[in-house]
Parts: sequence; C-alpha cells; structure tokens
Amino acid sequence: MASLLTPLNQSISTLRPRSPGLLPRHNLIKTQNLSLPERPFSPNYKPAIGTKCSTVSSLIPELDEPSTLVFEEQDRPLCEIWKEIQGSNDWEGLLDPMNSHLRQEIIRYGEFAQACYDSFDFDPHSKYCGTCKYRGANFFEKLDMADKGYKISRYLYATSNINLPNFFQKSKMSSVWSTHANWMGYVAVTTDEKEIKRLGRREIVIAWRGTVTFLEWVCDLKDILHPANFRGDPSIKIESGFYDLYTKKEENCKYCSFSAREQVLAEIKRLLDYYRGEEISITVTGHSLGAALAILSAYDIAEMKLNIVRDGTGFATKIPITVYSFSGPRVGNLKFKERCDELGVKVLRVTNVHDKVPTVPGIIANEKFQFQKYVEDAMSFPWSYAHVGVELALDHTQSPYLKTNNDLGCAHNLEVHLHLVDGYHGKGQEFRLATKRDIALVNKCCDFLRTEYGVPPYWRQDENKGMVRNGEGRWVLPERPRLEAHPPDTAHHLEQALRIATSDEICD
Repeated sequence: MASLLTPLNQSISTLRPRSPGLLPRHNLIKTQNLSLPERPFSPNYKPAIGTKCSTVSSLIPELDEPSTLVFEEQDRPLCEIWKEIQGSNDWEGLLDPMNSHLRQEIIRYGEFAQACYDSFDFDPHSKYCGTCKYRGANFFEKLDMADKGYKISRYLYATSNINLPNFFQKSKMSSVWSTHANWMGYVAVTTDEKEIKRLGRREIVIAWRGTVTFLEWVCDLKDILHPANFRGDPSIKIESGFYDLYTKKEENCKYCSFSAREQVLAEIKRLLDYYRGEEISITVTGHSLGAALAILSAYDIAEMKLNIVRDGTGFATKIPITVYSFSGPRVGNLKFKERCDELGVKVLRVTNVHDKVPTVPGIIANEKFQFQKYVEDAMSFPWSYAHVGVELALDHTQSPYLKTNNDLGCAHNLEVHLHLVDGYHGKGQEFRLATKRDIALVNKCCDFLRTEYGVPPYWRQDENKGMVRNGEGRWVLPERPRLEAHPPDTAHHLEQALRIATSDEICD
C-alpha cells in the first residue's frame, strides 16, 4: 500500500518541524459547544427574501413577477434537518417539489463557487494574472460576503505545467507573481456563532475555481483514464487532465511545492484536529472544471479516511462529506462512481439540460449505457465514464427573464444556474423567483437577460480596471501584498493525514 502513495510521500522526506500550535490561521474562532434552538421556528416564520448576493447592488427596477410569490412554511429549522439537506437520504423528497431550505443552501454554495471567479485576476496584461485579487483576511469582505459567517483558512494553488492549457491564465508581462502557479480556490470555515447555530454544526467549505474563459478547456480533455491509486484499487480511474491538475506539483515554485491534493489533505487534517469534538460537516463546491475537482477532492478525503475521527474513548464518528456540483463534467469511470457511493460521498449535481459540459467525457460509454459495467469490466473499455450522485436538471427556457440564444457559454454560466435554482419549484411547476435573487447577476459575465430589463451584458468589472493615481498623479496598477503560499505546518499535517490512511486503527 505504501507504494501506492508515492506521489504524496515524495514530500514527506523533507517534513518541516511540527508547528508550535494548531490554531487556525486568519484568526479563526473555536467554539466548544453549540447552542441550538429549544423548539422549531414559529409557524408564521417566513424565509428572508432580500438575500444578499456577492459583489452586486441592485441594477434593475422592481420586477413584475410572473405570478404571486409563494413561500413554503418550514416546520423545522435548518439546524434540525441539516443532514437531510446535505444529502443523508440522497435528497429524496426534497427536489420535487423543491425544499426551501435546500434551495437556499444550493444558492449559498453556488455563491461560494462564484466567489472564485469574482476574486480571480484573469487579465493577461496584469503581472498578477492567475492569482486571487484579495488577501484571505478580507476575502469575503471584498466580495460583499462578510455576512456569510466564514473565514478563509487557506488558499489553494496548482501548477499550470499540465496538459490543460486553456484552463490556466498566464500573464503576458515579463515580471509576474509566479511562472508556474494558478490560484485554484480556497478552504473556509464557519466562525460566526449565529451561522453555526443556524447550520446546526461548524462547516468546512472547499471551493474550487472553474474556467474563466469560454469552453476551450473541454477540447483539451483527452478522454484518457488514469488510475487514482489514492489508496489501493487501480481499477478506480480518473480523467487524466483532472488527475494531473489535482496531483502534480512544481518543486521550484513556492506556491506549487505541494500539490493541490496535498494542500487539501493537510488543511482538512489540521482543521479537524483543531475542532475535534464538535459537530462538523465538509462541503465541497465548484463550477465547470471546478466541479470535477470538487468531486475528486471529496472522494480523496473519504478514501484517505480523514473524515473518520475518534474521540477519547475510541468511538469513531464519520463526518459527512457533501458536494454541490454546478455544470460539472464526468470525472471517472464506473468503478470511481461506485467507490464514491461506498464511501458515502453525497453529490448533488446542478445542471442545465442545454449545457454540453455535463455530457463529457464519456460520450460513448456512460451511466446511461445499459451494458456499461460489462464493457468496463469484461472488455476493459478505456473510455468508460459515469456521473456520481443525484442530478437536479434545470431548463433555462423555463425562465421568462432569459432571452433565446444559442450561446453555449450562457447555458454553462454559473449565475444562470443559480437563477434557475431560485425559480425552480418542481417538474412541470411554473417558474417563480422564490428568494427574489437579483436577476442582474445573470448578466454579470454574459448576455442572457431580456433587453427590457435594462441590464448591460458583462457588466461586472473592477473600477478603472484596478488602476489608481499615485502620488505624482500618474495612473498605475498598485502593488499587491504578497499572498501566503504554504503555511509552515503544511508538511506536518500532511504527514498526519497519510498516517491515518495507512493505519489499521480505522477499518473500512
């Protein structure tokens, strides 16, 4: 088994000394006990309707709703049913009709994924191209999401020296922040007492960045499967581009000296150690290629048994792992899908039926093919892929706010997906905006709203493209504080994570 962990073990020989403490970075707050409501919400309770969305003020006049807005009355608060909302019963009975709690949570996780786009510098004329615009300490504040109740725990990076050239952004400048790295997302944790109380647990969120260009990266998928080898079974395979993005590293780059995989495993181990004894959940989210990374990293955490923790008496608790995937492609073969199911990884895939990305790879042999298991097992068919989890299939033609066009980018857009979730109530039900989420967000980075709403397309941009006047009155791009690469305790927590996976203390 040890030989199967070689990609990770390469960094163990140079482990740094154990850090003096386990306190989370960015001044995270630890709570020993959760105070939950003694009784359910009032029967007259109505969900708040002016949900604050990231990085936008209202750009549109009062909308004429297609019909009278109807809200479901919730007999039980989220803190009492959070495990069902996180998929403990595979969302049975919650999708059709759409449960109000679930709708709000899907949108919330979608906004965590959207934050990766809104904070990413993809300007090739900037020496900071390929990095996050904001430091972790004020990340959510800069995105107008400070009220979410989360703090950044660490940023995630990956090396761009892999076979997915159209996914990464590189600067055209001669002096750049890094020649090898791209910022890929973040790990965050709930620190606000009110949010912990509302959720019913402390939550660790991993958000992965998707593509900021059109859909060129899909053309780079070679449809080649690579054995995961995260723990043992070589028949569990992952699309090779996703595998490389997640596991490759660049020793000469301080941002990529640990692979994205190693960064995730080390941070999850660190946070679970620090918040040991509390009720915790792990949620992973992403859009497009970021959705593939979300499923891959969730599987990895479960396969490495990091979500199984023991208390002082030796009693083992399994921390739930949930993925909210938006417009994601297939990640691995049927064996990969079956292993995710065995490990209890819950995946809710939000898709638009007009989007092409969820149909690849695996156009020939996929979960819809009756004889997939046979061709994969008996014939060793090399291009067999299967989606993981439960699908929430939406249709953008059902929204009266969207115009008709054939732009594949619009059908794939994350904000469009969140708009569709807001208006979806069930199959055959009329499209109604349940939370009145600002429809101007749809046109943030596409052109999909009907013209009568007066919202310009592609409207979101930095003021003056980030240029400011210096003391001499010249317009310049200001210097940014150097982002933290890898905390000094990364190697230590990675070593601990690997020990869990190879130990006999926790049985499968």
